[in-house]
Amino acid sequence: MRFRDFLRTSVLLFGGAATALAAVSVAGAGRTDDSTLVFVALGWWTLAAASGLWMGRGPTTTPGIARLLAGARRATALPELEPGTILFSRLWPLAVLAIAAGALGFFFPPVPAVAVGYALLVALLWRKQSSAVEAIEQRDGVEFWIDRSPAFGPPELVRVPGLRKIEPEEPAVPLP
Repeated sequence: MRFRDFLRTSVLLFGGAATALAAVSVAGAGRTDDSTLVFVALGWWTLAAASGLWMGRGPTTTPGIARLLAGARRATALPELEPGTILFSRLWPLAVLAIAAGALGFFFPPVPAVAVGYALLVALLWRKQSSAVEAIEQRDGVEFWIDRSPAFGPPELVRVPGLRKIEPEEPAVPLP
């Protein structure tokens, strides 16, 4: 799976998890008739969203993603194409967070309210990372792919030759 596609998918999954957990949190707060929780949760979500927007505003990669790109091993062939396996092995903590917080939310509504903020923060922080990786790929004429790696270990990237995007030349204007 291409790394930039993984980043795009991650942003969508974190945003979806935040939305689902927000619905569970609001339903739990409505069931217990706790308006204080709703206002505190809205404040936390606003703070998390503002922080994610602020930290993810630049066109460059985050330090963690920059380290991953710098540590990518060179290869001449693509790794096995297993997007489902790669997504599950890399994003299983998000699934555990969403399921556990959602289940606890029916008994303790503040739990998913807190989890929403973290999922929202990551989604907004990573929203421009795929574009930054794509710019690096076009500059260097390579593509970064995620290789299979242990689910509890750091992800491993493979750097393979790619096609460079060549800018069209301006047509020569004949002199009179």
